[in-house]
Amino acid sequence: MGRNLQNGERLRPVDLARGHGLSTQAIRNYEEAGILPAAGRTPHGYRTYTSLHAGALRAFLALVPGHGHQTATAIMRAVNEGAVDEAFHLIDESHAQLLDDRRTLQAVESALLDLEPTAAPEPDTAVSEAGGTFIGPLAGKLGIRPATLRKWERAGLVRPRRDPLTGYRVYDAADVRDARLAHQLRRGGYLLEQIAPLIAQVRTAGGMEPLEAALHEWHGRLSARGRAMLAGAAELEAYLRGRG
Repeated sequence: MGRNLQNGERLRPVDLARGHGLSTQAIRNYEEAGILPAAGRTPHGYRTYTSLHAGALRAFLALVPGHGHQTATAIMRAVNEGAVDEAFHLIDESHAQLLDDRRTLQAVESALLDLEPTAAPEPDTAVSEAGGTFIGPLAGKLGIRPATLRKWERAGLVRPRRDPLTGYRVYDAADVRDARLAHQLRRGGYLLEQIAPLIAQVRTAGGMEPLEAALHEWHGRLSARGRAMLAGAAELEAYLRGRG
């Protein structure tokens, strides 16, 4: 494939496909989707490509890891249709999403750091006979209304049991942990539907400490996306230069 480009020769679909581990059908699909410019045709109707098509393919494949297949496709289609500003807008939206994801991760980490070890429950009225905290004392400790805790329960953020004697809600240590984590994230402006998956992950991990590995992996994924966006930008810039 390299020799073809250096000699300025026409490229067949297989020439483009071979260098990237793709099928020739994938190359045709990319052309039909607007990812590649329209191919030339031989007198017998066979597709022919040039170094410009090779550059478009490199740009698309470099954009996918950072922006996802759908957005990368939209970016390349916009460029090939001459709507470069629209392509830049799509790229800006991806960067904004990455920044928002970083802020979400920071909020989660801050919420976890702000969680102090759970204090011993208040005596008598704060504790059921079977152990655990009632809704009123827990709401008071968090500075929220009992109705808020009931709303969180409906959203699956807390799962109190019922006292067998009184029927009152009873929050054990894990429930208190989940309520405090939800409270921190709500103060950070996050919606209940955004908080619920995190609470579920804390439960699955068995507590806060095992969650550290998940947060470390989260950091790694965001860094990889950021670097992939840089690589995609470099290939897209090269393609834009090739288009003149």
